[in-house]
Amino acid sequence: MSGRFAPTPSGRMHLGNAYAMLAAWLSAHQRGEDVRLRIEDIDVPRIMRGADAWIREDLAWLGLSWSGDVVRQSQRTTVYDDVFAVLRDAGLVYPCFCSRAEIRAASAPQEGDRFIVYPGTCRRLHDDDPEEAAARVRAGERHSWRLAVPAAHARDGIVLFDDRVYGAQRYDLGGDIGDIVIRRSDGLYAYQFVVTLDDLLMDIDDIVRGRDLLRSTALQIWLRGRLLAHGVGGARAVRWAPADTPDYAHLPLLDNATGVRLAKRERSLDLGALRAQGVRADAVIGYCAWALGLIDTPEPMGVRDALAVFDWRRVRARRGRDVRVPDDVVRELLAM
Repeated sequence: MSGRFAPTPSGRMHLGNAYAMLAAWLSAHQRGEDVRLRIEDIDVPRIMRGADAWIREDLAWLGLSWSGDVVRQSQRTTVYDDVFAVLRDAGLVYPCFCSRAEIRAASAPQEGDRFIVYPGTCRRLHDDDPEEAAARVRAGERHSWRLAVPAAHARDGIVLFDDRVYGAQRYDLGGDIGDIVIRRSDGLYAYQFVVTLDDLLMDIDDIVRGRDLLRSTALQIWLRGRLLAHGVGGARAVRWAPADTPDYAHLPLLDNATGVRLAKRERSLDLGALRAQGVRADAVIGYCAWALGLIDTPEPMGVRDALAVFDWRRVRARRGRDVRVPDDVVRELLAM
């Protein structure tokens, strides 16, 4: 069992990525586990040439080690094809012919976060006239494939989990999330499907990521159960119990000076730019340790020093409070 780094090579890692990677490394090593590195490059149009190497180089520079071979999602398509066929044969997915514009027009954003719950148009078509749906697929009509989750308020669609930072969580799959796409109309597999499957097959039991993925965790827990129930995972499927899910920790986000989450487009805070300006690795680790709430003021430290003070209770003290990174953070890092 292990933790994991799961970066997308769509650009250079930035300060926010380093913050999340440090937390994942600390959590796994505190448990006496290793960390696996998985490059999430399944979304080919988003991939930036050379970013895979930058990620590995920046992790090594920070002192964030990993174990075993690097896993690349782009090399696992055959695995995804086989498991997708299991879900399709079990009737857990259906073809969706809706355009994005049609979905937006028929849906209302949820919880103020612009997340859109699919209105179920093609699910009703599939349920009421499966032959027509199948004929449209055979005719080559462009379509994605959606995972059919329980209806809103259904007992088997209520997912509960305890997050190490944000505490008890409750999501209604049908009402809060809806039927999500697991295979896109261009044939590429979607994040929710491949991440859930890879975490299962790689024996990942410690998952640390940003709080913006809390909703996704509920879906992934449910999907993990469906995969195991249909024999995906080998021996794990035989001995699985509902409590046998990974431990999750969702972190407050690092925001820029205007309160917007740090993104790879902010080149001034990517690790390549910071390194070029002379920022040291121990300054980045110390700043991230402060952002996690492990120390009172930013100060240079290595990953082993951070491990010595790591405590989820300190991270929980920041619960609900994202960390705003000031415009002059580079000057602060250089002064450390």
